[in-house]
Amino acid sequence: MNLKPLIRLLGACLLATFVASGAGRAWANAPEAKSAGPAIAADVSVEVDGPKTRFRITLSKPVTAEASLMERPDRLIIDLPEVAFHLPPESGRQKAGLISSYRYGLFAPGRSRVVMDLTQPAVVSGLTVEPNMAGGAALLTIELTGTERADFRRAATESAAKAAQNPVPEIRTQAKDARPLIMIDPGHGGIDPGAAASGSIVEKDLVLAFAQRLQKRLETDGRYKVIMTRDKDVFISLGDRVKTARAAQADLFISIHADSISGGQEVRGLTVYIGAERASDADSARLADRENKADAVAGIESTEVADDVSDILADLTLRETRGFSHSFATRLVGEFDSVARLNKNPHRQARFQVLRAHDVPSVLVELGYLSSKQDLDLIMSEEWRGKMVSAIGVAVDRFFATRFARQGSAAVLP
Repeated sequence: MNLKPLIRLLGACLLATFVASGAGRAWANAPEAKSAGPAIAADVSVEVDGPKTRFRITLSKPVTAEASLMERPDRLIIDLPEVAFHLPPESGRQKAGLISSYRYGLFAPGRSRVVMDLTQPAVVSGLTVEPNMAGGAALLTIELTGTERADFRRAATESAAKAAQNPVPEIRTQAKDARPLIMIDPGHGGIDPGAAASGSIVEKDLVLAFAQRLQKRLETDGRYKVIMTRDKDVFISLGDRVKTARAAQADLFISIHADSISGGQEVRGLTVYIGAERASDADSARLADRENKADAVAGIESTEVADDVSDILADLTLRETRGFSHSFATRLVGEFDSVARLNKNPHRQARFQVLRAHDVPSVLVELGYLSSKQDLDLIMSEEWRGKMVSAIGVAVDRFFATRFARQGSAAVLP
């Protein structure tokens, strides 16, 4: 086991008491650590021992862990305080025993999460810690044992009931000023890496870097107020992205993604999507279905974002908003056309959950395909990103040109 990252950590409190409680939900309670900052996960391993599978994490200091189960698909969720995962990029991709794959990352401010996809129904049969290991580390071990579907379902139901008791934090927003408010939404984040390329390159990092650059461009002359759904590597649910945009009364919502597709290097190019009940084509429908599963990837119930359209007036608002979304998407494609390689069908529509706000013009920009080396090289290029950011900036300026011409109009939409 590689413990070199922990050698320099001195004076950490490394004793922890772990208590398993029931098959559906289990806790690992630890005393408060004396060292500041998040715990560090320096190593992870999976051991298969007959019918049992043991998942081990080497930590720099004690934490309080909580385990729960979920169905459709079968998953084990491990909730932790904030943990800095210093693990090899390939960690979690190999099937072993009862664990098909696993992922990890920041789930919310101050909270991290590990999500394991299971090969069959299983329950937590043990939570233990081995203190005073070489290098001064503590080893958290989670033992899984296969079980019958009925027992798993019962345990998952208990987990869901416990989770429902936790209050949902209220989304806070600042007072709206007179400037157009643009919300930039870097896709995925935290425990949800999104699409992956070779090595440690993942979608969540690429789109966050692009979004930060776009934010800087749009804020340059002070004409726009720009908010990010996330400004660091943290998970944000699809519903919360939409709720944040609506609560802030955003005038424009731009979601940034970079997909990957099986089928070879020939599929590439930038694409702009708008929301619609019916997809423009089968590929768009499949992409929307995949993106709409982001919440499930992070280990939370995947539910549809409510349209909040309950009367004729709201329905008219939805139609008008989709008209504005279409108008902005058309402007985007027009600006991209002169500086970027576009997909063969660059303006598409599909039922993306993140584009469901009925009163916020919304688009989703796919920068390209990480499965295409040519697209990946472009997305990694500073020069290319600069051109794309400038093109979006021009499209935004033209979208709001009528509003600026009104000289002080209080209209929300352009």
